[in-house]
Amino acid sequence: MPLLDPAIGYVILTGGALLFASAGIHKLRDLSRFTAIFDAYRILPERPVRRVAWLVPFAELGVAIMLLWPPAGRPAAVVPAVAVWVVYAGGMYINIARGRRDLDCGCTMGQGRRAIATWMVYRNLCLAGALGIAGLPWSSRPLNGVDLVTVIGGLIVGATLYASIDRLLGDVLPRTSILRSTS
Repeated sequence: MPLLDPAIGYVILTGGALLFASAGIHKLRDLSRFTAIFDAYRILPERPVRRVAWLVPFAELGVAIMLLWPPAGRPAAVVPAVAVWVVYAGGMYINIARGRRDLDCGCTMGQGRRAIATWMVYRNLCLAGALGIAGLPWSSRPLNGVDLVTVIGGLIVGATLYASIDRLLGDVLPRTSILRSTS
């Protein structure tokens, strides 16, 4: 059975931790806005929505810490991280299937509103899959200085790719389809 190179594993774990930390901080900055977005999905009964919405950013920050904290262990950290992304994908999918595509995804980091879309479901499932890979057995080879460059470079490339795809599918593509429909 092939083993995951630890440098690649750390790129995945660190990238996932950064996404979870930034998402948790984003939600805590405007918890009332997040609560309204969370409530609009109509996944939970109305009564516990406020309490659960309040817990979500802390869960995301907890997952971020677990992903980077070796004593937590990779499986103990990867399983809840994968579960969170699958739940987010499921919430979006359910509402898209209900025809409720106008809901705010809550993922724009304070840059306005963006409606949920099918590509976001796939994005979250891809993120879950990547973290699932990091939960597989790793090679026991020792890390060296070149691996630090690999991890930093991998994070830069991954963040750039993530931001580019997000911008393309979330902002540029919807505007081009509007332009095509008006011509």
